[in-house]
Amino acid sequence: MSHPIRIVVTDCDHDSMAPETEIAAQHGIELVHATCRTEEEVIAAAQGAGGILVQYAPVTGNVLSALPSLRAIGRYGVGVDTVDVAAATSRRVAICNVPDYGIEDVSDHAIALAMTLKRAVVRLDRQIRSGGYDYSVARPLHRTRDQVFGVLGMGRIGMATARKAAGIGFTVIGHDPERTPGSSLDGGLEAVEFEALLARSDVLSIHVPLTAETRHLFGDDTFSRMKEGSALINTARGGIVDTAALLRALSGGRLSGAGLDVFEDEPLAEDSPLRTHDGVVLTPHVAWYSEESFKELKSRTIQNVVDVLSGRRPRDIFNPEILA
Repeated sequence: MSHPIRIVVTDCDHDSMAPETEIAAQHGIELVHATCRTEEEVIAAAQGAGGILVQYAPVTGNVLSALPSLRAIGRYGVGVDTVDVAAATSRRVAICNVPDYGIEDVSDHAIALAMTLKRAVVRLDRQIRSGGYDYSVARPLHRTRDQVFGVLGMGRIGMATARKAAGIGFTVIGHDPERTPGSSLDGGLEAVEFEALLARSDVLSIHVPLTAETRHLFGDDTFSRMKEGSALINTARGGIVDTAALLRALSGGRLSGAGLDVFEDEPLAEDSPLRTHDGVVLTPHVAWYSEESFKELKSRTIQNVVDVLSGRRPRDIFNPEILA
């Protein structure tokens, strides 16, 4: 590079920035760390920057209009719901997410939540810690080979989850708008209509993005059509599930449990009823994490932006049409 380039980390709650710092230094890039939460803070922090790295901060049309030097947005993660994709694309600003860094980790976590519920691990652990020693608190438990594991969204993470569920004995079915019901998916898995997924699944694991169409997809009406006594797993996005409706479905017995790694509002409020519900297993948006995925996510996020600013095609780009 013939002149210094500036990249601003608008926000990041990771406890280390070593991979970003190392890559920036290798390319002679000025790396600036900020703690932005609002449009105004992003605009102020990123003036003159060629690229930004974003975790949760909003990158709206207003932000993009106020940052004429911006050429690339690196998103820490898969989803780009905090970025105005149309506005960025119209300004030929590259949006670089990292779509496959957490496939193994998220699918592992989905299975872990499912098995924790289906084997009543948390309920048994709580009972024995309180002085009990009685398996009956977990009844009824059923063999995985006699149960159906449903996967909503048959992308990379969904398919990895499906393969792992099949590997431990579940009959696996899946639904995806781009898959024809009745067709055979990889590994012989069955594609079904959404209604069949709801009606047949003993465990239903969500693996779709948050969009206008999927926001609150799981509300009172959807829960009423799910198999009685089934369990819901969400490692995707919290807004896909209406929390109040979920609590009603749990309290009314329609669902036997829920394993949640994501929430409508994060972090989860201290007074959230989810925290005290016996049928819910909670983790703090950690499904993506392993030491390996952590390093890969951070390195690829900044490397994608560096590549755009250096005139190279990045490994990951959400709006490749801007490169045409």
